[in-house]
Amino acid sequence: MAKQAKTAIKTKDQKAASEAKNWTKVIRAVRSPKTGAYTFKEAIVHKDKIREFLAKK
Repeated sequence: MAKQAKTAIKTKDQKAASEAKNWTKVIRAVRSPKTGAYTFKEAIVHKDKIREFLAKK
């Protein structure tokens, strides 16, 4: 029974599922100028914009 429900969810909205594959979670380490400690910036970015996100300071 669970397998039927799982496959129904997968096939219900294939367009949204295929669009979701174009997004990536990007984590960037940023050094604090005051303390010198690292913090992390996380964002969900479209795969075409990853380099732009990482290039930001």
